[in-house]
Amino acid sequence: MNTLQLSIIHRLPQCYRWRDGFAGAKVEPIPHNDDAEGRLVALKLLSPDGDSAWPVMHKLSQALSDIEVDCSVVECEGEPCLFVNCQDEFAATCRLKNFGVAIAEPFTSQNPF
Repeated sequence: MNTLQLSIIHRLPQCYRWRDGFAGAKVEPIPHNDDAEGRLVALKLLSPDGDSAWPVMHKLSQALSDIEVDCSVVECEGEPCLFVNCQDEFAATCRLKNFGVAIAEPFTSQNPF
């Protein structure tokens, strides 16, 4: 199995949806309390960054496609992000961890580690 060690991703805090007429190509943020069908989560690469991030994100996308998790790599906030349906988030992060990708998790004083 191919691995992408030293790649680190994190989940962006907002939720997204596909822009009307641009499914798979453009997203827009939505409120967290919006339980609409088709909500997306965004996974952003922390390392590597810049132009070298695009090929890595496409490899991550392929890793998810191999297990039939729908996803798209789309530019968001000037960086490539991997968009996954909310209901597939846990399968996606599990697959990426098994693929050698580190997942940066937020922590708080109530849950420090």
